[in-house]
Amino acid sequence: MSEAPVAPQNLLAQMEQLLAALSADIVQLDAELQAPPPHGPQSDPGAEPQQRSEQ
Repeated sequence: MSEAPVAPQNLLAQMEQLLAALSADIVQLDAELQAPPPHGPQSDPGAEPQQRSEQ
């Protein structure tokens, strides 16, 4: 079983598509990580951490 050789131009086009998709995913992930955290009791940066009382 041998596969037909892939034409270099087809391989290059395929690689460009994959890199474009990867780049878009990275940009989206970066935007999500750079976004400010959601507001709520858990995400208040000035709030003191809750401590569990140990018995």
